[in-house]
Amino acid sequence: MSESRIQSFDEFWPYYLGEHRNATCRILHFFGTTAFFSAFGLSFWSAYQAEFPWFAVSFAATFAVGWLAFAFVERRRAATLPLLLMIGLIVAAPPHFYVLGGVVFAYAMAWIGHFKVEHNRPATFTYPLWSFLADFRMWGVMATGGLWSGDSMDWYARRYGRVPAA
Repeated sequence: MSESRIQSFDEFWPYYLGEHRNATCRILHFFGTTAFFSAFGLSFWSAYQAEFPWFAVSFAATFAVGWLAFAFVERRRAATLPLLLMIGLIVAAPPHFYVLGGVVFAYAMAWIGHFKVEHNRPATFTYPLWSFLADFRMWGVMATGGLWSGDSMDWYARRYGRVPAA
């Protein structure tokens, strides 16, 4: 019997939280994502300081990638093109090493959390774009005080007043 594929982000969110039940795993994600945000901000700041208007190029490229990613998610297709564009922009637009370092650090923290703490397979392998977006959502919940301790599914039940379907 094959498992049915998740069809919406609303279905994916409780699944994602279920893959992050251990608080230590979530904390590793939080610090990795914070490092990515910091590296991304440093990249924009450095580009703004440069003589060539890399800031404008980076901003336009980020907007374009976001729009393409949204278009692909809405049509329920794989996120291959937006991800390839994002990687290309990271490599091509100076100062790429800040963002690249942030991405590497964020994934390292997340994968340590999954493989060494949670003992499961990251959702990134099955749902790359939704996993990326859910990580930002989880970061936002943690930045506002939620999900720092306890089971993530207990938090979900308190927050939404129901336990997600298995």
